[in-house]
Amino acid sequence: MRIVVITDVHANLPALEAALDSIRAEGYDALFHTGDAIGIGPHPAECLDLLLNTPNTRFVIGNHEGYFINGLPTPHPSWISEGEVQHQHWTHSRLDSQLRSVLAEWPYVLEDDFEGVRTAFVHYGLDQSGQEFQPFVHNAQAADLDRLFSAYDVALLFYGHNHRESDVMGRARYVNPGSVGCYAQAIARYCVVELQRGQYTVEHRRLPYDDTELFRAFEQREVPEREFIYRAFFGGRFRAEKGGKA
Repeated sequence: MRIVVITDVHANLPALEAALDSIRAEGYDALFHTGDAIGIGPHPAECLDLLLNTPNTRFVIGNHEGYFINGLPTPHPSWISEGEVQHQHWTHSRLDSQLRSVLAEWPYVLEDDFEGVRTAFVHYGLDQSGQEFQPFVHNAQAADLDRLFSAYDVALLFYGHNHRESDVMGRARYVNPGSVGCYAQAIARYCVVELQRGQYTVEHRRLPYDDTELFRAFEQREVPEREFIYRAFFGGRFRAEKGGKA
């Protein structure tokens, strides 16, 4: 069996299209997205539409889907700036409100058995409520991941939230494919997993894509907080003040 795992598309349509073109060409039995299809990028509606119409795709909720489904937490915690509030409202305004009920059907965790390999998919470690994410751990090591994902008795676990690619063996093997849509370079990332009779292999894929249209959409759509987004999520390779790439 072949499964493909992507995460954190973050409304970057050119990156998603490049990844899906490669995934379809290679073939797959099931595709999993581990949260945050929307937010940050300029194409929330287009990315959701493409993902929802990609066959054999399953989803878990990320924090950005949670903001759309439930609204931003009120009062806003200190880590949500006024700029992010504006950005989230812009993102939600681009989406059909009826999609809230569609996304609300997504689980926070998926667990399944593939060829005898117990596998879980989650955006990040959850608190006891099962609907809030634990505090972010930078440069997480095996012990950190064992703690974050202690609720899951699996051999293989895929997650996102942290946009950095990671592959760590602890109590389970913890794999973050790296964000499809947020990276310092115009490279889309995902994982291909081959499973057979209790054994598996994980291969990381990295594909270049043309980010010209991405930058154009950020500017033409006047995405709130885009200058911060360029610095924080795209390695500063776009510069709004000069009207072009760095």
